[in-house]
Amino acid sequence: MTSSASATPSASTSAASTRSYGSDPAQVYDVLPPAAGAPAVTGTVVVVHGGFWRAQYDREHARPEAAAFAGAGYHVVLAEYRRVGMPGGGVPGTLEDVRDLLASVSSQPDLPKPIVLVGHSAGGQLVAWAAGQPWARERGIVGVVSLAGVVDLGAADRLHLGSDATRDFVGSGPGTAAWTSADPMSTLPPKVPVRLVNGADDDTVPHEVADAYVARARAAGGDVTEDLVAGADHFAVIDPTTPAFAHVLTAVHSLL
Repeated sequence: MTSSASATPSASTSAASTRSYGSDPAQVYDVLPPAAGAPAVTGTVVVVHGGFWRAQYDREHARPEAAAFAGAGYHVVLAEYRRVGMPGGGVPGTLEDVRDLLASVSSQPDLPKPIVLVGHSAGGQLVAWAAGQPWARERGIVGVVSLAGVVDLGAADRLHLGSDATRDFVGSGPGTAAWTSADPMSTLPPKVPVRLVNGADDDTVPHEVADAYVARARAAGGDVTEDLVAGADHFAVIDPTTPAFAHVLTAVHSLL
């Protein structure tokens, strides 16, 4: 699978600037302009990192991914947000951060629309959640790409992923109002197209976590597809040096 936009993994992030969307130090995002000499692409990619929503995992590990999108010609936002173990992290604070982040990005005149959200692992949950919100299209979002995303909190809970990270994130178990508010399964069909890219060899968030989401979203009339990448593990989909990343670029480009 190939894309008409190609990645430049070594694209520099030295031109990045950091902006705030709230008063907390974690309520920030970096803006990366398209790399010099990259093909012109009209649109902004918002990268939402993973790490099972926990404080020890921040946006730094997603910087090569963000640089690769800039190398492919996109304007790029590398998002940070409050996480479990930080004041205000978890539900509802993390969800509120995603909402406010996207409102800020949408308002920036130098970040062109349309906007595509790309989230990995826990970030995949957050972007799938955003896809189900009534304000998604109002923010200029035309689609979402979930990479190895935790798009079904119930499935993740049954598998005890991340040592029960889902319950730590929500602060309660299935059936509560907080759980329902955070679960992408609760707002099907999504308001914008969703493209899932999952690794066939992922043992951190197995691709089966997406099965019910894909089936129910499609049954409800949603524009949802899944690309299962042979030989790819959990991190291949955010590593620009792997063959799997071409699948990610294809998914993003297809939405613009």
